[in-house]
Amino acid sequence: MEITFLGTGTSTGIPMIGCGCEVCRSEDPRDKRDRSSIHVRTPECSWVVDTGPDFRRQCLRENITRLDAALFTHAHSDHIMGFDDLRRFTMAVDDSIPVYANAHCLQQLKTIFYFAFNGENRYPSYLKPAPHLIEGPFSLGETVVTPLPVRHGKVETIGYLFTRAGKNLAYIPDCKQPLPEAMAALNSPDVLIIDSLRYSPHPTHMNVEESVALSRRVKAKTTWLTHFQCEISHARLEEELPPGIRPAYDGLKLEL
Repeated sequence: MEITFLGTGTSTGIPMIGCGCEVCRSEDPRDKRDRSSIHVRTPECSWVVDTGPDFRRQCLRENITRLDAALFTHAHSDHIMGFDDLRRFTMAVDDSIPVYANAHCLQQLKTIFYFAFNGENRYPSYLKPAPHLIEGPFSLGETVVTPLPVRHGKVETIGYLFTRAGKNLAYIPDCKQPLPEAMAALNSPDVLIIDSLRYSPHPTHMNVEESVALSRRVKAKTTWLTHFQCEISHARLEEELPPGIRPAYDGLKLEL
């Protein structure tokens, strides 16, 4: 299983419009961050988690030419507003792409992108999503996907646990606190990818201190932090983090 970080930034991206801080002016390419998303590739299929406003550019940058599914964590705009760019993966009249989300997120997608779901636009090159309601674990090829419910403001949000050949990886990009069901599933994950917005506390996101504490609590073997604001300098954070915990960056690839 190969995981590519398509984006590791918060909803504004970095550099942020109108901000002249040190990180937004940084020449370190690891401080240039698109909205958060990952691409997962296995021998039999591949999928993306979230399609933010940068999705088209991310696909071009990483040469993504095939997708077998799109998974969504929640319906905030920085995670769904590139949805229509999935049309490139449903080019033929009979093509469709499975879209997995919880009930709230599916309803929001059907409202915002009604033209794709109403069944009236099944033409070549148009987006033709096939909605799949997440009600528990499901499989993509030989990978078992388990939803991880978390608290993130007022929006129903999930992360994902991907399990394959005895190994597992958890991806939770927007989170203030995992719910008990998620904590029960996060039992010594091989890889944990977790929200770590900034150093200072935030009402709907984990900060660095909270993310490190969660990594230790679930006994993650390796942890990558993501979904950063411009309070976070990659080089500075990398020096400060304990062993086994590192900041992710756009374009980083992991193999599990």
